[in-house]
Amino acid sequence: MADPITIENLGKTYPGGNVALREVSLDVEPGSFLVLLGPSGSGKTTMLRCLAGIERVSSGRITIGRQVVADGRRHVPPDQRDLSMVFQDYALWPHLSARDNVAFALRRRNLSRPQCRSRALEMLDRVGLHALAERYPNELSGGEQQRVALARALIADTGLILCDEPLSNLDADLRERMRVEISALVREAAATTVYITHDQAEAFALADKVGVLEKGRLVQAATPEQIYTRPATPFVARFTGLAGEIAVRIRGHQPDGMLLVEPVLGGGAINEFSAGLPDGPTGTFRARAPLEAVSGDAALMMIRPTGVRLIQDGSAEYHLSGRVSDVAFRGRGYEHAIDLDGSTRLTGVFAGFRVARGEIVGLRLDPAGCHLFPAEPIAAAQQESERAVAGGTRN
Repeated sequence: MADPITIENLGKTYPGGNVALREVSLDVEPGSFLVLLGPSGSGKTTMLRCLAGIERVSSGRITIGRQVVADGRRHVPPDQRDLSMVFQDYALWPHLSARDNVAFALRRRNLSRPQCRSRALEMLDRVGLHALAERYPNELSGGEQQRVALARALIADTGLILCDEPLSNLDADLRERMRVEISALVREAAATTVYITHDQAEAFALADKVGVLEKGRLVQAATPEQIYTRPATPFVARFTGLAGEIAVRIRGHQPDGMLLVEPVLGGGAINEFSAGLPDGPTGTFRARAPLEAVSGDAALMMIRPTGVRLIQDGSAEYHLSGRVSDVAFRGRGYEHAIDLDGSTRLTGVFAGFRVARGEIVGLRLDPAGCHLFPAEPIAAAQQESERAVAGGTRN
């Protein structure tokens, strides 16, 4: 039976004062799929290891099902937490066949050796490896080894499955196929699943709920749709995929709750770019009101790739204009990088047609993809943006 998880004010500090987790609180519904998302050093691996019992918590409490497994006084060891794990490096016994690796997970079930092997073969069949049951790990590909590891986790029939970046060592095509297999199999098993990754596309595809971690703090926990359409902080917005960000001034409030804003960009460059189209940009455009109140009229607008449309001939109203600095074919169409002025660029601007480098284009913004936040110091914002993009993926 699937177990709920309750995490209350969880903290973890390593010797030397390195704080890995800071007052993390989170509820995980039984049978749900939680993905912990964040860059290296955000605390997601530490949190998974605390759930598993590999690490002792420094403060707070973890409850799995009805059992308090960690708090200031107690620490239940991993083998008594009724959980199974799928590791990044597979963690298979090299001297055991695929069948015996899977059967090993049944060693505490009081089953006979023939029963364990029979059930292991059934589970290998479910993951498509029945014909490879007698092979050893060094005779299997990376994807095959990961399926053996997944079969071992599923056959244990625990209430909780923990996945430690299980797809990071696989190539792109195999990673996508394994993502689908993991999603289908763990949901079929109806186990509560906690999965960590630094890849936001993977997180959005798998999760019922995404928890975003930054420097040991849980900064947002919500559905993938809510994370994408209403990011709680600039960090969440950057890490989950931006075309770019521009400084704006708030010029008015709309009856539907939207704000009217105008860009703050290099005027000379914008005028030059606008001259390449029949009509100039509108000057102002609509954006979602921020979750956090903005003092004054200065704000930072973050633009999702889905929130910007390329206008080539000026036949439709557009809000910004710029020069194409790069174009990349992506199979389904083209992604363009657009320079708005000497220091501001939007990337990942998709279109079904190719616009040559150097061409002047208009950009129409969709309010649903434009998110406002309080203005940040420019240097700090640029540094955080670079770190977020380096750690995550665009969408």
